[in-house]
This record gives sequence, structure tokens and C-alpha cells, in this order.
Amino acid sequence: MDIASIQEAAATPPGKAHLPRPEARDAKAWETARQFEAFFLSQVMDSMSAGLETDGMFGGGPGERAFRSMLNAEQAKIAVKSGTIGIADAVYREIIRLQEAMQ
Repeated sequence: MDIASIQEAAATPPGKAHLPRPEARDAKAWETARQFEAFFLSQVMDSMSAGLETDGMFGGGPGERAFRSMLNAEQAKIAVKSGTIGIADAVYREIIRLQEAMQ
């Protein structure tokens, strides 16, 4: 094992070591996994913000309540792009595993 492969292994976050490089991934499966992660995170954020009340004069009122789910969905997409959550990685591995099992 050379120094470059050791450095690459050290820089790889736990759980992502056996994922293929981005250019080797199945594009449709990867996009589906990312969409699932965004949907899941937006649902979690909706649940977390369900009981929040808007503040008085500058809180947003009914408009804030109406558009909160859209804000949560966009924040979830940003979280997915950052790649820090990791749900898409696990879903992608499972999609590929199931595809291989069906062949």
C-alpha cells in the first residue's frame, strides 16, 4: 500500500469507503437515492416545525405557515448537496444490491 492510497483512505469518511467514485455510479440510481434523502429530510423538518408558532408582528403569520414546508424542502435539498447526512449513500448501496440480486 503506497502513501497516496493511505492518505485517500484516511480522507474518506466512515461508511463511504466502499462506494464507487461519482463517475462510476449508476446515474439514475444515485439521483433516486438523493431524491429519497431530500424527501426524508424534508418530512423530518416538517415534523420538527409542526408545532412552531409564528412570532407577533414580524413573524410571517399565515404566509409563513403556508410556505414553511417549501422552505423545509429547499433546506433538505441543500443538506443533500452537502453530502454530510449520508442517507443517499446507504439507499444507493441498497438499490444497487437489489438490482444485482434481481439479475
